[in-house]
Amino acid sequence: MNRTDRLYAIAEELRSAGRGGCTGERLAARFEVSGRTIKRDIDALLQAGAPIWAQSGPGGGYVLDAAASLPPLNLTAAEATAVALALAASPDLPFAPDGRAALTKVLAAMPGPERERARDLGQRIWVRNAALVPRAPVARALDEALRTRVVAVLDYTDGAGTTSKRREVEPMAFARTAGHWNLLAWCRTRRAGRWFRLDRVSTAHLTREVAPVRDLREVFGEPPHDAGPVDLSLRPGAP
Repeated sequence: MNRTDRLYAIAEELRSAGRGGCTGERLAARFEVSGRTIKRDIDALLQAGAPIWAQSGPGGGYVLDAAASLPPLNLTAAEATAVALALAASPDLPFAPDGRAALTKVLAAMPGPERERARDLGQRIWVRNAALVPRAPVARALDEALRTRVVAVLDYTDGAGTTSKRREVEPMAFARTAGHWNLLAWCRTRRAGRWFRLDRVSTAHLTREVAPVRDLREVFGEPPHDAGPVDLSLRPGAP
């Protein structure tokens, strides 16, 4: 999540917390950043005119004026619950923190009664996710590399146990297969497309070099008949 998106998400998190507010520690854990970063973000929101103040005492924290609210969003309890369920059932999804931020915005913008119905419905859906392996820490860096289309440098260990250091790749896509998320990237070492299992990437560093545009299907071929890209079109019935 870039800083602009995080600032908006912090404001929505405070709005949804109401008069109880949120501690800096809770916000830092929520957005996977340091407490110092949260303090800088709060200062930036204050400078932008956000009505935030600090609430002292036990359980105190940052509070956003309830008057700063979004207009009601026409989303049903079941629709909001479906989004929450997808995030809870698959914590290893790419851009998962961004998904949680989006859900916070959705809940904050919903009319109060419908939001309460969504929360009640969520309490009646149980998900066992203790056995699910969370995303590797480097996956967040690769999220950003894919979003911004920049070259990344990886330290990677393949299935045979061979480790390659400082391997320059051009991220092109994420794909999940056989229970694992993979980065599909153009490998500058091999001069070909390669699959990199995310749990085998030990470090990932982003460069400032914009990767050349390559055709995903030309590099990796057509996906299997039972796989394909996420459909974000607005046509009715899109999955």
